[in-house]
Amino acid sequence: MMPLACILNAKGYKVCGSDRSNDQGLSQDKFKALQSLGIGLAPQDGSGINASTDVLVVSAAIEDSVPDVKAAKEHGLKILTRAELLAQIFHDSKTSVGIAGTSGKTTVTGMIATILSELDCNPTVMNGGQVKNLENKQLGKNANFLIGDGDIFVSEMDESDGAFPLFSPTIAVLNNISIDHKTMDELKTLFGDYVHRAGVAVLNLDEENTASLPRPENAITFSIKNKEANLYASNIELGEDNCSFELDGVAVTLNVPGKHNVSNALATLGVAKALGLNIDEACQALSKFSGIKRRMETVGTKNGVTVIDDFGHNPDKIAAGLATAKQNGARIIAMFQPHGFTPLRLMGEEILESFKTYFTKDDILIMP
Repeated sequence: MMPLACILNAKGYKVCGSDRSNDQGLSQDKFKALQSLGIGLAPQDGSGINASTDVLVVSAAIEDSVPDVKAAKEHGLKILTRAELLAQIFHDSKTSVGIAGTSGKTTVTGMIATILSELDCNPTVMNGGQVKNLENKQLGKNANFLIGDGDIFVSEMDESDGAFPLFSPTIAVLNNISIDHKTMDELKTLFGDYVHRAGVAVLNLDEENTASLPRPENAITFSIKNKEANLYASNIELGEDNCSFELDGVAVTLNVPGKHNVSNALATLGVAKALGLNIDEACQALSKFSGIKRRMETVGTKNGVTVIDDFGHNPDKIAAGLATAKQNGARIIAMFQPHGFTPLRLMGEEILESFKTYFTKDDILIMP
């Protein structure tokens, strides 16, 4: 919601809002930053809705019982969801780039934002995580959004809230399809329709569910296993905190670890190809990407123990993190916090399989 508020504010709209966290005195730095931009804050008691309000925009966490919603209905105001507003702004741009998939979309969005920023394309970007190397005028370092004056709008696409069909990107990335918020049949239908609505689809041939979808004629494919893909990574080398590979003879160095990030980089370069950018320059710009906050982020090291914070919560994300941690034979002590009862009921067995696959007898799993 915060990036949307800032984007609309930058476009000249009068923006104000409420948040229960603000009422509770939490996350005050964030709310002070909004106020510094001229965005008004009101208590979440309905008092912020008045005759001058045109539209109320609500996140998926806002129930009909919230006083602001009640007040908006009493005033007969139009009520939009976050996704509906994002879709409107997204499609207003000349070129819209949507990044989807069960895993990796935040990182790919950050990588694309890095390339476009480095190549002076002035993109507008909406991302689900903070990109360590990006800085915006609104909030400073570790930005999760950019407000550009170019023609490109890049956004992470979230399939979990049912709003996915609202988006028809110029360029659509699909990293992978695995069980997460919905059943596999639901996900295949959602993602299959999504890539066929796009102008150009960028698809991962290494993930069987994505590779099995009916492929649009205009697809750009990428792979670290299949040499028939349009973008194929060869000579992959994995370091503790970096990795490298070659793409058609061009050396690419990443300042993030793990084979999964080679795939993420290929997806990003697929977007660069679809946009008609110079691939050599795009590869060079990609080396400026330094990762996403809470994505295999090293907190610190003491007495030979490295502490890593990772947001991974579904089987694929957990497997990618464990594979990266294990690539040099390290011992793992993992504290895993499930995201709730429903996700655990839906994919609990698959999550445990991920741990079983990568754990050896000296590793420890602690789960509340």
